[in-house]
Order: sequence, then structure tokens, then C-alpha cells
Amino acid sequence: MSSISKISVKLNLQGQVYDVGSLVLDDTKRIYFKYNGDFLGKGLNLSPIVLDFNDKISTPSTHIFDSLYGVFADSLPDGWGRLLMDRYFQHHQRQLSDITPLDRLSLIGRYGMGALEYFPESYDHLNTIDNLDIDHLYAETMHVLEDVSTEDKIDILYQLGGSSGGARPKVLINFNFETRIISDSFEGNIGSKPCIIKFPSSSDLPDIANIEYAYYVMAVGAGIEMSKSDLVMGSKGREFFVTQRFDRNEAGKLHMHSAAGLLHDNFRYSTMDYGHLMDAAYQLEKSVMAYEKILRIAYFNLVTNNRDDHSKNFSFLMDGFGKWCVAPAYDLTYSTTSHGYHSTSYDGESKNPSVAHIKSLAKLFKVNTIDSIIDQVNESVNNWSIIAKNTGVSNSSVAMIANYIEHSLKQSI
Repeated sequence: MSSISKISVKLNLQGQVYDVGSLVLDDTKRIYFKYNGDFLGKGLNLSPIVLDFNDKISTPSTHIFDSLYGVFADSLPDGWGRLLMDRYFQHHQRQLSDITPLDRLSLIGRYGMGALEYFPESYDHLNTIDNLDIDHLYAETMHVLEDVSTEDKIDILYQLGGSSGGARPKVLINFNFETRIISDSFEGNIGSKPCIIKFPSSSDLPDIANIEYAYYVMAVGAGIEMSKSDLVMGSKGREFFVTQRFDRNEAGKLHMHSAAGLLHDNFRYSTMDYGHLMDAAYQLEKSVMAYEKILRIAYFNLVTNNRDDHSKNFSFLMDGFGKWCVAPAYDLTYSTTSHGYHSTSYDGESKNPSVAHIKSLAKLFKVNTIDSIIDQVNESVNNWSIIAKNTGVSNSSVAMIANYIEHSLKQSI
């Protein structure tokens, strides 16, 4: 099978499908993009900061996304989804060295995160999947990590999680928060919502699902917008974190753009600052409330030791009217990085940021509500031990995180 050299990009936004443009790979491995003239007339600017909204043929000036613009790179998975995609190619006798970004986008087809779709598609999804037992799915993800999964299981897991981002194994399913029924379609599961179920990786704490759910409860109490989340228990008694997808609603798909893709930031070696995020959020939302949203998350991450706050963990959404907003927060949990730095810096400081850096950003962007934001976050995180015990976090994890929060809050006075 030869590599794909041209694909068409469509936008399936809130039930309306648009022909966006084309991506072409040349002999030098450069990828060029051109908007369709008719689409330009719709005024739906998909990437307002780095991709010119005109009918000229263009190619990105950076190679950090393998010659793709960030808006298209956002459709490709990283971490777990990338691993599944690679396993899928290998099981279908494709050499990874021959796989191009257009091959990967073609494999994503209509089933990526957000609203962008790519044609021709090179993967036929199965009609239904019979076994959606959560313990079975978890066991199969472990087989993939150990490279002992069979081809048919790779196909199933790819269908359920091949387009997902993030390092931890996960599946994209439909979940009914009332009946607790898990399925791969809405049929027979009325009232279900498109969701993500996360599985722990080998390096995670045993109670990582409970910790992330406790952080969700704590963040919502701190005034941070998040998608509805919960814990779902398998038949063997293990709990897993489930969260509703924010790139889907009753009207269909929403266009999703990560901060990394929007600003062409290499999230693995990021130079992103929360000030950059605040500026980008304001440019898209056109509201000072955007500043407050980012600052609230920034301070929460500071006092709860969420140091894996890289630029792929912040996103923006565009609806069918071309209106942008900051996406609900996600991946908020206790986490460290290899060198102990925050992935996103605070007014230039990433090793030991403090409330002084938060207030410096607030002053720079004229956010007069910063004291009330800090007070609300502090009030919620002070309840960590109670929240954590109520959500099944182990005593050792409760104590470890409580010590960090207590230290952080003292530093913020």
C-alpha cells in the first residue's frame, strides 16, 4: 500500500458539513494547505493566529508538527492513541518509517477529536463491538502496552481509542451517568453521553482514578468549568475515571483547537507561559472573562501540584456560528515532571511559582478579581482531605497531597 499524497479536509460542525480545503504532500515531504474559496466565505476561521485565512497555498514555518499546521496536527493522537495507531499499522504490514502525517490523518478519517474530518478514509470502523466490559478493555490495554495483543484486539482498541490524546490508556465510549451502562453507540443506551474512560498506566499511582475524580470535585468547587465526570466500577471492584467529551454536544461536533496547535508550541519542550494562554484566550473569546478562566486554572495547578500543565492540556472550542470559548478544563490531577518544573511557566517562573507571579499576571492583564479567585480556590483545596476520603483516595495519597497543598497555601499567603 502506497502512502497518501493528498487528502481533503472537511468540517462537520454542529451537523453542517463544509469542504474546508486540501492537504498535499510533495516529494520533499513538505505538506501544503489551501482553503477552498467557498469555505472562506463562511467566515469560520479554524486557526486564527498562525494560519492565514485566505486562498493562498501555504506551508507552516515550523517542523514541530511534521510539516502540518497545528490545527490539523490536533486531529492526530499522541501518547496512547499514537501507540495504538502504530500497532495498527504494524499489524497491517506497514513500515512505520514509511508512514506520513497524511496517512495518519486518513486513518483518523471521520473519527477524530473535534470536528475536522479527512478523506479518503483508510480505516473502516466495525459496526458494533460486543464486549464492552470495562475490566476486559482494561486488560486488553495492558496487553497492548506489553505488545502481546492480537490483531483483532488491536482493531477493537483502535476503534475505541485510536484518536485520543494523552499518555494514559483510554477508550472513547458512550456512558449513561444514571444507569451506568457503557456502550459504543447510542442505540439501546438512551440518555448516554459521549465520554472518555481512562485506565491507569504502569507508572501511575494505584488510586489515580480516585485522585483525578477528587481533583475534579475540588476544581468545580474552585469555580473551574469542567465536563461532567464520575467514577465507574468494573466487575472486579476497580474504579476508573470517566469524563464527558466537551467536543460533542446535542447539536453534533464542535471544532477543538489545543493551545499547542493554536500557537505552534512544542508541548514536549514548551516555552509557553500562562500569560501567552491568557492573551490567546482573549483573542478568541473577546472577553476579559477569558483572562479569569486561565488565571483560575493556573492558580489551582500551582497549589495542587499539577505540574504536567503543558500546552496540549489547554484547548479552545468553536461552535457553528464561529464563536470561540475556552474549553472546559481537563487532565487536572496531582502530577510531577521529570525535572520538577511546571510545563507552563508563571510570568516567566516554572520551578517555584508563587502567588506573587499569579498577581503579577493579573496586574499585567488588569484582572481586578484576582483576590476573590484566589480565595475561592483556597477554600476548595482546603477541603482536599475530606473530598479525597469521600472519593476513595488511599490514606497515603491523601496525606502526601495534603502536605503539598498545605505547604503551597502557606507560600501563597
